[in-house]
Amino acid sequence: QVQLVESGGGSVQAGGSLRLSCAASGYNFRWYCMAWFRQAPGKEREGIASNNIGGYSSYYDDSVKGRFTVSRDNAKNTLYLQMNSLKPEDTAMYYCAADLRGVDCYEDSWSSRSNYNYWGQGTQVTVSS
Repeated sequence: QVQLVESGGGSVQAGGSLRLSCAASGYNFRWYCMAWFRQAPGKEREGIASNNIGGYSSYYDDSVKGRFTVSRDNAKNTLYLQMNSLKPEDTAMYYCAADLRGVDCYEDSWSSRSNYNYWGQGTQVTVSS
C-alpha cells in the first residue's frame, strides 16, 4: 500500500536550516505530483511547495519562496524540502502529500489540499527567536 514517511524535523534557532525528507513506497514515485504542506496550531493546513512529475519544476508559496527548495530523488523514492533562513513563523507540523490521480502539479491548483489523496504522518519543525 502507499506510504509516505516524513523525517528531519526538529528545533532550530531563527536563521538556521533543516532538511526534511519524505520516503515514499507502494507506487511509482517518479510519475506523480508531490507536495509539502504545513499546519501551525490553530491554522489551516497550507501548501508551501510542490514538485512536478519527474521533478523538473516546482511551485512555491510566497511565504517560503527564496528560502525553501523542494526536490526529489527518483532513484530513492524520496522527496526533500531544504529550508534555509528559518523564521519563527515557519513553526508548524510539516506534511508530505502525493497526488495519485495521475494529474501533474499546476500553478493554479497545486496548493489545494483536495488534490492530494495520500498524506504522511507529519514531522514537527520548531523555530525559536
